[in-house]
Amino acid sequence: MIWQTGMEIVDKTYDLVSFLPVEEKYGIRSQLSRSAVSIPANIAEGSAKRSTREYIKYMEIAQGSAFEIETHALIVQKRKWVNEGMVNELLDIIKLEQKMISKFIDKLEASKVE
Repeated sequence: MIWQTGMEIVDKTYDLVSFLPVEEKYGIRSQLSRSAVSIPANIAEGSAKRSTREYIKYMEIAQGSAFEIETHALIVQKRKWVNEGMVNELLDIIKLEQKMISKFIDKLEASKVE
């Protein structure tokens, strides 16, 4: 579910960036796209790791990317570059992803054998 939600964030982000000003192609557009893709990519990469410690590290990177994309989306919202509803929809799913990742990291940490 966490990876699938990350993929949904990617889809919604690519929809949103298509409405951003052309002059932002190498600015906020690029930043939004890269941070969105980073979420499910790091979740997938982490799931292939053999140790729980490494898995947690990749989940934390995914979480960092979720907070990064949230900040970029808030900038887009503040600049009024895109329809408010579209940004809010993205922000809602980002918040959900942040919560799920956080809970999953807690679960992984609780299962670690030291």
